[in-house]
Amino acid sequence: MLTAITTFAQQSSKKINIGLVPPLSSNWTSASRDTNSFSLNAIAGLSASETGFALAGFGNFVRRNADGFLVAGFMNTSAGGHGTEIAGFGNFSKSTSGTQVAGFGNFSKKASGTQIAGFANSGGNVSGMQLAGFMNVAKNVKGVQISGFINIADTANCQVGFINISKNGEMSLGASYDENQTLLLSLRSGGKFLYGIIGVGYNIANKKDVYAYEVGLGAHIVRAEPFLLNAELTDESLLNFKGLTYYRAAFAALPSIKLGNRINLFAGPSFVYMQTNSSEDILRHKKYISSWGGKNGDDFRAMYIGYNAGVVIRL
Repeated sequence: MLTAITTFAQQSSKKINIGLVPPLSSNWTSASRDTNSFSLNAIAGLSASETGFALAGFGNFVRRNADGFLVAGFMNTSAGGHGTEIAGFGNFSKSTSGTQVAGFGNFSKKASGTQIAGFANSGGNVSGMQLAGFMNVAKNVKGVQISGFINIADTANCQVGFINISKNGEMSLGASYDENQTLLLSLRSGGKFLYGIIGVGYNIANKKDVYAYEVGLGAHIVRAEPFLLNAELTDESLLNFKGLTYYRAAFAALPSIKLGNRINLFAGPSFVYMQTNSSEDILRHKKYISSWGGKNGDDFRAMYIGYNAGVVIRL
């Protein structure tokens, strides 16, 4: 009985731990059974739980709950995180209900709170927000996924990225034509309100800058089927891989009419900002709202009114 009481006291008491790497620390061989209110480790820290502040040069390894503020040069691991975890590379947990910030990625089977990563988040069932430089992956998302490129989920309330994949989302493939005589084949994917755009194409007017790509974000402003009104903010570039480039940023208002269950036709005006160092791109337009540059080696810049038109097929 006395041994059991002593063991329970060791496991539940809160300690201050200072060390180099387990077992070279003030908690010595009992580190994996101790709960710390403060932990400072030059290389790595090992504990049963953390309730306060934990700092490690390489990693904090918590067997049960991390309820405090964890900072590690490389990684944090825990069974459950209910505080804030910051790591140079990644945070790994079975479940989290706090905030995870990582230079590369956050990986959890269940996340309730916020995950912020330089590259990727994987949150299982997510209730909160995932924000990543490249991609977010989850099962069911009750919140929002925001990424620099792609979001993937079984179901999601809101996804913001160039490619968005979910069972309750929308995905379509479209062909469009603009005032530059650029033909684009673009994928549009997202939810009921926001969607991402990514596409490739070819300019039929130019001799040099002929290859095109497009990325952007769009929003369904009005849904009164069969009539729709979408707004799109896109970045388009023409290039030939030899130094000549054309850049086009446009905001377009695109009325659309739905034909059947899968086909939409759209056309509308766009407000365009362009930048180029190619003479064939400059000479294409006769009227500009405003223009400047193009001398002494500077890129030519201008603003004007353009248009977009095309067809979209829902996948």
